[in-house]
Amino acid sequence: MIKATGLRKVFGDVVAVDHVSFQADRGEIFGLLGPNGAGKTSTLRMMYGVFTPTAGDVSIDEISVRHQPLEAQRRLGVLPDGGSLYKRLTARENIRYFGELHNMPRTAIDTATEELTSILGMENIIDRRTAGFSQGERMKVSLARAIVHQPDYILLDEPTNGLDVLTTLAVRKLLLALKAQGKCIIFSSHLMHEVANLCDRVGIIAHGKVTVQGSIPEVIQGAGSANLEDAFVHYAYQHERSAQAHTLP
Repeated sequence: MIKATGLRKVFGDVVAVDHVSFQADRGEIFGLLGPNGAGKTSTLRMMYGVFTPTAGDVSIDEISVRHQPLEAQRRLGVLPDGGSLYKRLTARENIRYFGELHNMPRTAIDTATEELTSILGMENIIDRRTAGFSQGERMKVSLARAIVHQPDYILLDEPTNGLDVLTTLAVRKLLLALKAQGKCIIFSSHLMHEVANLCDRVGIIAHGKVTVQGSIPEVIQGAGSANLEDAFVHYAYQHERSAQAHTLP
């Protein structure tokens, strides 16, 4: 289980995240949703240890990210917002480097790389230097290196951004397969149809606060909406100044 408890992050006079709490369990995909500037990326950065919380903490299997960052990070695979590749390395070398950082044996790295190359359709780019890659090609490599070490907990910030239809379907299939293996995935996206197709539960953040969390049917029903997109608008905009989070039963 990965659990965020009372996360708060302040930058000067700006409260980016304001006492955000939620948890995601093994074998599920949790969608973290919100408008631009709502606090999603800041929340994720605290979860994988790039930002130190002003208050609150994150635990991974009861290991504190704040107090035991390296031990917690060993359990994580992260696709960050705006993550860059090493442009002078090939796609294969980028993936291999991340596997080596996690102390994977060379044979295990090679096997995992071949599997991910096939799943994500990277055969034509795997041995090319990543300088000049398209957004979609960069995203494929970034996703592959995030999960090459087969982590139990995976944090993904906009993983289908810039991908074509076929690759998006491949990523969806991969994430569902990882869920079936008992992995825990936290998935941030602006694409409501992707969230609806992938996520078991969602939390919506507005102005740094969680305004609702629950299963997708519960969130839709609670908003009195016909679909997730309308429910998102309801909770992210109409209720974005709500001072207290509302958790559905």
